[in-house]
Amino acid sequence: MNTIESYTFGTIIIDGEEISHDLTIYPDRLDTSWWRVQGHSLAVEDLREALEYGPDVLIVGTGANGRMRFPDETQEHIRSCGIELIITDTGHACEVYNELKDEKNTVAVLHLTC
Repeated sequence: MNTIESYTFGTIIIDGEEISHDLTIYPDRLDTSWWRVQGHSLAVEDLREALEYGPDVLIVGTGANGRMRFPDETQEHIRSCGIELIITDTGHACEVYNELKDEKNTVAVLHLTC
């Protein structure tokens, strides 16, 4: 059920599968084609599919060093949809995802590098 086994800069292992690019984790699948319109800045359109899924919680992993920007207006849009938003560095985001995934309808979008 999409358990994150490990994360290091640029690489994540989920249920034995090694992935080396940004991704979205849904309760029932992985989207390994996730990318942002503006590289290191997150916009609503970058999250459209994740938001349409209708999660209770959206976890955003902002990179190993937390360098991906997440503008206030994007955060406000997500919260206005009634979605709990957790924004943290990707290492911590992986831990939080594993803690919440069995309790709530949780989606994680993870930037794996900087």
